[in-house]
Amino acid sequence: MKLKDKVMLITGGSGALGQTVVPTFTAEGAQVFMTARQTEVAPPEVSVIQANVTDETEVQQVVTEVLSKTGRIDGLINLVGAFASGPATDTSLSVWERMLTLNVTTAFLLSKAVAPHMRARGAGRILHVAAWAAVAPFPGAAAYIVAKSSLLTLVRVLAVELGESGITINAVLPTTIDTPSNRANMPHADRSTWASPESIAATLSFLASDGACQINGAAIPIGR
Repeated sequence: MKLKDKVMLITGGSGALGQTVVPTFTAEGAQVFMTARQTEVAPPEVSVIQANVTDETEVQQVVTEVLSKTGRIDGLINLVGAFASGPATDTSLSVWERMLTLNVTTAFLLSKAVAPHMRARGAGRILHVAAWAAVAPFPGAAAYIVAKSSLLTLVRVLAVELGESGITINAVLPTTIDTPSNRANMPHADRSTWASPESIAATLSFLASDGACQINGAAIPIGR
């Protein structure tokens, strides 16, 4: 078990992707704390913390709670994100701001909150889920793509700022994720190019492990 006894904070763990990532991490031996907007039913080995991770105060409270119970956080696995369609010229300011808040600001707040503790320990893993569209844009999802591109830039900035402290910061870049909602919304799509939640979870679990200690600032495509 490559994550045995590691303390992992997984944000957005109750979503479609989290339903695969969380059990993958527990199966690898991790002690998992999972955030959710509402109280969620979770396996007994998973601790659920109700929090709105767009709020800086609540983010800090989450980190403080985990540290009070375990004394450390070995990894932050941030699954929080959202999608909105629409070309740039038809995108409302509210949608634009929502995409930036859910895809970038949350990542910034979470990374900022765990970094001082990880820096003091001289070790840590910070992982974010960006998107293949961040490097290969397509028309019709402007706010989402700009937000994911900004997230990828944040990962690269954090990697150079924190890398010398023993912290690694990486991102995965899935294509369309094969979830029930995406299948329902795109019934005629070619799903052979989609990223499976299992592949994403496996990649994240490796990047969170000691075996990935020399991987920093990477953006790993998943799907084709």
